Amino acid sequence: EPWSKQHKREFKSCKFSLSNSFAQPLSMPELINKLKASADGGAELLDLYHNHNLEYVPIGGSLDLRRDIARIIYDDELPAENILITPGGQSAVQTAALAFTSRGVHSIVFTPGYQSTVESPQWAVGNAGVTKLRRRPENDWQVDPDELRGAIRPDTKFLILNEPYNPGGIVMDAALQDEVVCICRERGIVILCDEVYRLLEHDDAVRIPTMANAYERGISAVTMSKPWGGCGITIGWVACRDEDMVQRMVDVAYFGSVCPSRASEIQGRMVLRVSDAILRERRDVILENKALLQDFIENRYSEWFRWRRPNAGAIAFVKFVGPWTSEKLGDHLAEAGISVKPAYCFTDSVEGEVEDYFRVGFGERKMPLALEALGKFVDDHEESWRAVMATNGE
Repeated sequence: EPWSKQHKREFKSCKFSLSNSFAQPLSMPELINKLKASADGGAELLDLYHNHNLEYVPIGGSLDLRRDIARIIYDDELPAENILITPGGQSAVQTAALAFTSRGVHSIVFTPGYQSTVESPQWAVGNAGVTKLRRRPENDWQVDPDELRGAIRPDTKFLILNEPYNPGGIVMDAALQDEVVCICRERGIVILCDEVYRLLEHDDAVRIPTMANAYERGISAVTMSKPWGGCGITIGWVACRDEDMVQRMVDVAYFGSVCPSRASEIQGRMVLRVSDAILRERRDVILENKALLQDFIENRYSEWFRWRRPNAGAIAFVKFVGPWTSEKLGDHLAEAGISVKPAYCFTDSVEGEVEDYFRVGFGERKMPLALEALGKFVDDHEESWRAVMATNGE
């Protein structure tokens, strides 16, 4: 069962959302206005959008979009033919996993995490099992390379990373990326990196290369929903330097997503044409909201919350140090009309310290209202929390 299914059921009517993980959503009028204000006015793309035909696009996506991605995202270090367009990031991850984890392949993944990055290898027929390694708050949610080395078997040929990391909102540094790549290169292990929060680093200095650029057997999985707020466009892609690997993913796409919508492709091209302006505004919102959240956790309500301060994306994994688990906290917040993502949304085994964590999203302009609602909730409950903890000797 989808881990987030319980969340959608229990939080569906909440007025205030701290659950969403994307940047401020785009609207079509905003996109058109930005396009018209661009250097060339966007007339060509607007005409293409209004007059395109509705025949199938090629499997793997239309060449014009792939060329735009190759130029704008990969600085033409990857040819357009090495990019496979998918209808969103979810299918990008699944396409790669299904292409490389059957035929007796053992995989390594990290938990807690987004369900597809944890479980997709075990959905492949003929897989040889999956080893789940823990990412821990005391290690700033980073991958432990020694644990990775210890988990590798002779049949280990697939590794999934998520950088920047969901739910922690933290990206590994270039030295750690290099070490992980070296470990996998020595053993011929394919690395799939879910990079949906890349380009939303809070400081450009912490940005690391895409996995497709960093490693000859690396695959980057991307979506337009997170950095650009283009959730409804439903365009994602996988990129890889190895042509044979790309073809294996194309073969999987034949029996899955096949091809995306042409209208979505053109919207995707519009987004890329004005990418810098969109990203700049989205990151400004994220940084303003992060400052509010930092004050909330580290000053106003430091008695009740802890975190590893995020440095990328619009998400953070927050620890509640009161008398409830994150699931029970979530139940009470839902009753108050406030939505968060408890730990059960990121693991099939909620145990130990992780059960105290919940994810918050801070990418939207409306986030401050939800944060104030959460503050009022804490104000209303903290005396009873203190009493319970005193009784329990905590």
